[in-house]
Amino acid sequence: MTTISADQIKTLRETTGAGMLDCRKALAENNGDMEAAIDWLRKKGLSAAAKKSGRVAAEGVVAIAVEGTNGAIIELNSETDFVARTEQFQQLAGVTAETALRHSIEDVEELKNTATSFGKTVAEGITWAISSIGENINLRRSAILGVTQGVVASYIHNAVAPGMGKIGILVAVESQGADPARLEAFGRQIAMHIAAARPEALTTADVDASKLDREREVYREQAKASGKPPEVVEKMVEGRIRKYYEEVVLLEQLYVIDNKTKISQVVANAAKDIGAPVKITGFVRFQLGEGIEKQQNDFAAEVAAAAGA
Repeated sequence: MTTISADQIKTLRETTGAGMLDCRKALAENNGDMEAAIDWLRKKGLSAAAKKSGRVAAEGVVAIAVEGTNGAIIELNSETDFVARTEQFQQLAGVTAETALRHSIEDVEELKNTATSFGKTVAEGITWAISSIGENINLRRSAILGVTQGVVASYIHNAVAPGMGKIGILVAVESQGADPARLEAFGRQIAMHIAAARPEALTTADVDASKLDREREVYREQAKASGKPPEVVEKMVEGRIRKYYEEVVLLEQLYVIDNKTKISQVVANAAKDIGAPVKITGFVRFQLGEGIEKQQNDFAAEVAAAAGA
């Protein structure tokens, strides 16, 4: 029999919002497999969570560099927020983003080995900062976005310095003959929407097939529990999939500004206002520390009781 730890139960509870005992049972029924346990809880109607917890624990900054039709975004982590707010750390983050933009590099290892405008490589800069600050620093990820004609717009949420903060967004807006200033203003509005709405894909065709299959299976099991005929169950599933698209697909989401207009229509309206065709061709959203959790040594007594012998 698989041993279920208190930490596993805690993680599942924070991810799904389900009760301690239900989380323990879900893990036991699925041999400790966290993803399978999440689906098990959802199928039983014990969790409404469709995604992993959005908790972030790593410190540092997300930094952006943009020039015309190209943009770069990086995440540089530190151990403490105090260090992340120092001029030395922020200068390192800014130079790293500029280097990624100048050389159009997404691969982290390649970026580390690339020389900055100061002559040293990014890795050498990080090593020097670590020895100087006395705290571990890690370049976690990098992404590049560009268009042939148009602009790459950006937005930083919770900015701690120009071009860097806790959440960074790049949006590629393609258009021929449009006023760049108006196009950039529109792109920034969309970037602000992305910061709040957290889309996972640009179009329905871009949704990860394995995720979609997983959602269908969960919805199908939920619908079967209602006792409806198979043909009705499938209609219910398709209805839920449409709602799922509205949650995770940018062009299907409702604009956070008015909460009633789809982003696809917002784009169409912008094209009329600007007087030229407008198309969003891509976006990148980095949130500081997403998917990383610091070790938790403290744990409630109820968790220990629920995980008991």
